Amino acid sequence: MGIYSEYLDKQMDFAALTAERKAQLKRISELRGGRDILVFAANLNAFKAPISINFSDLLPINDQLSNLKGTKLDVLLETPGGSGETVEDIVRILRGKYSEVSMIIPGWAKSAGAIMAMSGDEILMEPASALGPIDAQMTWQGKVFSADALLEGVEKIKKEVESSGILNKAYIPILQGLSPGELQEAENALNFAQELVTSWLATYKFKNWNVHASTGKPVTEEEKTARANEIAGILCDHQRWRTHARSIKLDDLQNMRLQVTDYCKQPDLADAIRRYYVLLQMTFVTNIYKVIETPQSQIYRALGAAVPSPQQMAKADKAEVDVQCGKCKTPMKVQANLGKAQPLTPGCLPFPADNKLRCPKCGAETDVTAARLQLEAMAKKPIM
Repeated sequence: MGIYSEYLDKQMDFAALTAERKAQLKRISELRGGRDILVFAANLNAFKAPISINFSDLLPINDQLSNLKGTKLDVLLETPGGSGETVEDIVRILRGKYSEVSMIIPGWAKSAGAIMAMSGDEILMEPASALGPIDAQMTWQGKVFSADALLEGVEKIKKEVESSGILNKAYIPILQGLSPGELQEAENALNFAQELVTSWLATYKFKNWNVHASTGKPVTEEEKTARANEIAGILCDHQRWRTHARSIKLDDLQNMRLQVTDYCKQPDLADAIRRYYVLLQMTFVTNIYKVIETPQSQIYRALGAAVPSPQQMAKADKAEVDVQCGKCKTPMKVQANLGKAQPLTPGCLPFPADNKLRCPKCGAETDVTAARLQLEAMAKKPIM
């Protein structure tokens, strides 16, 4: 029986699913020699949620790292990508705390996620895992596209004009909508991504590459940088990958002569990572779209409910949660009684025992499971 089928047959509620997810995360840590472990994961199917890496991720990452005390860290990463500048800030945070950081990719780490993966001392994947090209994406005239494709298109037009001496009239509207600044921005975005990857590979991934396997001669810093730049160039090569969504697999990376650990060769570790990943995807069946967690703590981000801050929860005996109906957009205020029953505040709805909040206007249900879990975790008291 497959792992997914096994867990489905158990019909776990959210609390049991969370407990099992934490158990597998702890198991991964133990199998990795007791290293700290941080999950930074997004639901790749939550198209209407802000799943991309962005500045607001820095606070929860910092918060979860404060619960960890080791010197070596594994990051389990699942992301569609996002801001390269934010990835740079995240890596600085990780490297400021840990002497060694490894990246575990059980599923997908695309675009800026692939950039982040390249910052690891070790990268762990299996044949089903995938990175993505790191060609920078730009928004122009309301459309998102490859910066490299833009520059390539302009260069094509330039060569046609140089060859024929005539500008095709079909190109005029395109060129009128472009400024030199936008072309420079595209070039800068490409250079930024490649420079980050080159620097991180040379500094972290290749730091223990001291001797050439073929000759036994010492490896120089210049050789490390040259190899890093070669790999970064391949990952950034839009001509090679053609589409931004293309999957770059374990064997693709090995063909680049990038050493990647295939965790399938460690059966117990592979089982623990796969079990955690299945449980993570089952977690995302709720309205949760981001999970940032350690074996002892977690922060969820979810659609539909706004939860008070930890400071507001410190001494609270109740909390009011703002929820918007996903169907008719009616705003609702829900009262969560913490630890003991409280009188219902006028204008509030009681927190539903089954976590299914029914809109008083249209009757549609909103799942507030994530809000319950986050409130109870912050207040350290159950909702009554």
